[in-house]
Amino acid sequence: MFGTKKSSATRAAERFFKERQMKIHFVDLKERPIAKGELQRFVQKFGLNGLLDMGGKAYAASNLAYLRTTEESIIARVIETPELLKLPLVRGGKVLSVGDDQESWKQMLEQG
Repeated sequence: MFGTKKSSATRAAERFFKERQMKIHFVDLKERPIAKGELQRFVQKFGLNGLLDMGGKAYAASNLAYLRTTEESIIARVIETPELLKLPLVRGGKVLSVGDDQESWKQMLEQG
């Protein structure tokens, strides 16, 4: 699970898994950035716009809506500024989820 300790959605996901005695590996994106290859998995499934928190303060402050830029430079910016993402990013086996997605989390539990 990738997120930040300040993110309420990340804390909700953590609580969801702990209540069901599912062991998680949490990576705080403030302390350790997500690997580019790991982020690519999520981009391939959801698309870059599907990962961006376009309603968030960080997105507004970054002016990404007004910039003409490449996907590569946006990915680099997301790695530097995790607040641009809808958090948490959760990977369980082959199931990936973005944000508060309890249906996907339940699928992860079923896979064990």
